[in-house]
Order: sequence, then C-alpha cells, then structure tokens
Amino acid sequence: MINEQLINPGSIVVVGGSNDTGKPGGKVLKNLIDGGFRGKLYATNPKETEVQGIRCYPDAGSLPQVDLAIMAIPARFVPETAEILAKQKNTRAFIVLSAGFSEESMEGTLLEERLVSIVNEVGGSLVGPNCIGVLTPNHHSVFTYPIPRLDPGGCDFVSGSGATACFIMEAGIPNGLSFANVFSVGNSAQMGVEEVVKYLDETFDPASSSRVKLLYIETISKPKLLLKHASSLVRKGCRIAAVKAGSSDAGSRAASSHTGALATPDAAVNALFQKAGIVRCYGREDLIAVASVFMHPPLKGKNIAIITHAGGPAVMLTDALANGGLAVPHIETPDSFELLSQLHPGSSVANPIDFLATGTAEQLGIIIDHVDSKFSGIDGMVVIFGTPGLFPVFDVYEVLHQKMKTSGKPIFPVLPSILTAREEVAAFIAKDRINFPDEVVLGNALARVYHTPRPCPENSAPPPADASKIRQIIDNSHDGYLPPEQVQGLLDAVGIPRVEEAVVISRKEAVKAAQRLGYPLAMKVVGPVHKSDVGGVVLNVKTDREVENEFTRMMRIEEASAVMLQPMLNGTELFAGAKYEDKFGHLVLCGMGGIFIEVLKDVSQALSPVCPGEALSMIRSLKSYGIIQGVRGQKGLNEQLFAEIILKLSALCEEAPEIEELDLNPLLGEGDHVVAVDARIRLNRKR
Repeated sequence: MINEQLINPGSIVVVGGSNDTGKPGGKVLKNLIDGGFRGKLYATNPKETEVQGIRCYPDAGSLPQVDLAIMAIPARFVPETAEILAKQKNTRAFIVLSAGFSEESMEGTLLEERLVSIVNEVGGSLVGPNCIGVLTPNHHSVFTYPIPRLDPGGCDFVSGSGATACFIMEAGIPNGLSFANVFSVGNSAQMGVEEVVKYLDETFDPASSSRVKLLYIETISKPKLLLKHASSLVRKGCRIAAVKAGSSDAGSRAASSHTGALATPDAAVNALFQKAGIVRCYGREDLIAVASVFMHPPLKGKNIAIITHAGGPAVMLTDALANGGLAVPHIETPDSFELLSQLHPGSSVANPIDFLATGTAEQLGIIIDHVDSKFSGIDGMVVIFGTPGLFPVFDVYEVLHQKMKTSGKPIFPVLPSILTAREEVAAFIAKDRINFPDEVVLGNALARVYHTPRPCPENSAPPPADASKIRQIIDNSHDGYLPPEQVQGLLDAVGIPRVEEAVVISRKEAVKAAQRLGYPLAMKVVGPVHKSDVGGVVLNVKTDREVENEFTRMMRIEEASAVMLQPMLNGTELFAGAKYEDKFGHLVLCGMGGIFIEVLKDVSQALSPVCPGEALSMIRSLKSYGIIQGVRGQKGLNEQLFAEIILKLSALCEEAPEIEELDLNPLLGEGDHVVAVDARIRLNRKR
C-alpha cells in the first residue's frame, strides 16, 4: 500500500549514503538535496560522519525516528536493516534501490520475501527492490537522471522498469512533456503498477490531481485491480496510455478449439485496455506522442484541417490520418475563397491549407481564425511549420501560442526544425507548450486516442440467466468437453437460440429423428473434437437410406459415441466463443464463422462481463462487418441479435467460471434470426 510516509515524509534516511555521486547512495542523496527536500535528511555509512553536508550515522540502530528509508546497500543486508528501521525507528516507508533479489536467484527471492514480510508486519509501504525510486513534488528519491520539472498539470508516470522510465522521460522532456509524479516499482515485491494506479484513483482530486496517467508494464499480475481503478480514473475525466511489453506469443499453445487458439494472453491485455479506456501504445515514441495528445483538448470529431507551408509533411500526415480512420475533408465554401484572397498567390485552402514557404505569422493567425470560427465541419487542426533557417520564426510560434489559448478547437503543433529553429522551438516549449516533431507519429497517436472506447458503465445489468439450472449442470459434470444434451441445457439456461437437433446411437433412432426434423439434414459425429477433419460432418442429407449409410460410417470413426442430426439452415456463418485466461477471467470473442475464422482470423474480443455497448463495438470493429451489414444486394443480419448472444454467452461464463473454452461455431444469421448450429463447451475445475 502507499502511505503518507512514502508520499510526504517528514524525514528521510539514505541507507548507504555516500560522497561519491557515481554510486546510487551518493546520487540519490544529491538529488534529494538539489530537489530541496524540506524535511529532516539523514544518511548511514559506517565510514563517514558527514555525507554531502548531511549528518551521517554508522548504522540504522543509531538513527533517530525516520519516516522513509531509501536503501542503497547490498541485498543481503537489506532485510536485517529494514527490520531495525521498522521495529525500532517507526519507519513505515521503504524505497529499495538495491538489486540482487528475485530478479537474480532463489537466494534473492528468499531475501525479498523476508523483506516484504517485515514491511507488511508494520503496515508499511515498499517500493522495489531493484528500482530507480520515486519522484514527487515533496522529494526526489531517485538515483538517476533526468529529473523533470515537476508540474501538477503534467503526467503521473508509473513504470515497471527503471531504465525504461528514464528513457521515456528523456524522450518526452525535449518535446515539452511534463510530469507530476514518477513511480518506478522495480520487482513489485509488495506493490506493482496496479497498486499505484489504485492509489492514484483513490486519492484523485478533480481540482489538483493530474488527469494524464502513463504506464509502462512488463507483467500484469492483478488485471482485475488494474481494470477497476483505471476505468474509474477514466470515468473521472482522466486519460491513460500504457505500453505492455512482452506482447508476442512465444510458442503456440496447444488449443482444442478456435477460441483457445485465438484467445492469446496478449488478446486479453488488449481487451482489458479497451474495457478500461486505456490507449495501448507499442513503444517509447508512441507513448510520448499519445501522452502529448492527451495534454491538448480532446477531439470532438474526426475531421482535421492541416495548416502547412510544406507540402510533403502534409501529404504524409493526410495518409496517416486516413489510415487511422480520421479524415482531412475537402474545404470549399464562400469563406474558404475569402480566406484564399488573404494569402499569397499559389496558396491552397482546399485542405491541406498550404500557405507556401513565404507564408507569414499574420497569415497563419488568419487561417487559424477561419478554421476555428468559419469552418464548422472541422473538429481540430494540425499546424506544420518548420524553417530552412533563412530568418527567425519566433513571431510565427508566438502567434501559434496565442491562438492555442483562444481557439475553441484543439491545435496540434508540428515544429520539425528542432535543430535549425532550436531557439524558437525552445522558446515555444518554455511557454508550457508541446511539440510534435514528426507528423506521422502524431497522426497515428491522434487516431489511436480517438478510437479508444470509453469504459463500460460501472453497473451494467447482465441478461437474465437461470443460475440454478446452470449450476446443476456444471456441478454434475466432469472436466473435459460436455455431452450435447448438457451443452443444450446451458444454452437454454441463458436463452441462446439454437437449432433443433437430435443425438442418436442407432440407425433406427437416426431415421426416426430425421423424419421428425425434416429433410434436408446435417449429420455430425459426436465425440471427436474436430469433426470436419475426420469426415464427421455431412450436409444436405435428403433420404432415409442416406441417413442409415452415413450413421453407419460415422460410428466407425475413432472416438465416435453418437451422431447428431440437425435440419439444414441458410444464413451467414458467425462465431462467438469464450476462453478462460489466467487472472483475467473469461475473454469473449466474436467474428465470422465456419472456415472464415480459420482463414481470416478476423475476431474481436472483450473481457467478461461484457456490456451492451461493448458487444456492439466488438461486432462493428470486425473487418468483415460489411458482410454482417449486407453487401452487393445480399441481405444483412440483425446485429442486435448477434450482440445479445455475445451478452448471453458472457452471462453464462459469469455463472459458470469452470468453463475453460466455449465455441459457438457456426452461428447462422439471416434477417432477424441468429441461432447456434454447433456448440462445444469444455470444463476445467483444477485451476
């Protein structure tokens, strides 16, 4: 947990303080001094009585009472020292910079476990070990550079990697990105990124807290905790961007269903971020660009005006915006012709608005005013203005700065001449502005931010389900794939419509069932998992003789236990499924069904419980959504019914967490009918 002693300590000791600022114990002490820590500052070092002008004690036992201990000593001495501080000096906050713990060896793991136990015993707060420390307005408890100017309006930044935290700040600070608090959690022995996000949520103050949160995560140990508090922060008006490293699925996992093959751990991360309203980023540059977009007013629509004096960057930005689903609409109105009359001959206002290399600061101001007040179809603007170095452009950037203060539409500045116009860019950034040096990176970031959905409502009612019937079936079943009659019972319990079917174990039963269901029929073997691969599916069976022959053949297939008969139906093949992902819960997926799921792998996913808005968003985000809507004269299907099946499937998973994998493939959709044709459910009680 994060406590007051960690955030706002009255006293700090650097255990292992040194005069050598090339060592962590020396550098962190220097940073504390340079940062103007206002409380009592101590150090321990058996060889010194004074370190960097600070009183130094030989050991922890000699210290007075102290709130926060920053430990920069060998790992083997840390637990013993922490115990003295916790039990004798009333220390309740610890930042352990030292390495040599669980990241290195089993011996280090035991040391780390003992350290956590000591801190937990007194209800203390532990950051690390193996971290660079913590930066707050109250104390600069890090042993690294850079140390940004901390601004309450900047970003709260939480990183699982100390080095990466430094690199991200190195990339953001020159562009004008500012920071409010920085937490490096290292090994996350007691608290990880999730706990810090929890703290930021529970202490959020609309009047004073930062509204931008940046996360660098290597392991999500508590996804439900992260989801709860990240989505809460977004609902409170915050914006969150995160890099989740380690996204590749190294080595394919054995899976016996389409859902199992497609529901990877990284898909679960994507689903968590989408559900929480977190913008996912894929590197330092990406994170910095998204964070910089966050520091501007949000776009209220997708139409962008590009204002430039250089054609090439405008073309590249147009491509990036279009590829990201945003628009650079053509502008042709009486007001645009009036604007053109105030620019140099050869200028264009069609969008991009190109006022040429000879364009002036005054003309830039005129253009921005027109876009802001007279072009109603534009939601935001990007201004690209560099220089060949022939003359200073301070006046241009000053106009840009002033217009950004008064414009009702967000303005994103691209000032690419970071060397040629170094002084001008620096003066612009000194006014608390942010520069986007690369227009394509900006375009990609704008698109990603715009398309990240809002979190689900906090309390979204699930569809009705017969919980007692579900539990009766689950509690009386064994692990593995359920037989058809139990699958049917579970689908019925949540109201998922299914095609009428019969499961038979003799030729006589098969013929009788066929006559009742009506021809033509589909016949499917019961038992083998992948029916089609073993010749266990036959379509368009039309006679009693065919039923008898196919039944006899199918029952000779290895593992066959019965044969299922269903009337043939027409429609678009759809897919819905669910897979339990460790710690995350159930991942619900949907897409096109049949062979399309294997060939196209066009699926979308959400974490259960799925809310109505999520279900529709899942469907509409499919690349094949046009087929669902209906193309080239083909009738579409009722996407609301498809969404309801996704919601019911999610409700089933909530009532039956023992479900390991669930496939509805295919669902058949036509007009106002969407029904399950084939379903498989596998249980796993051992997790």
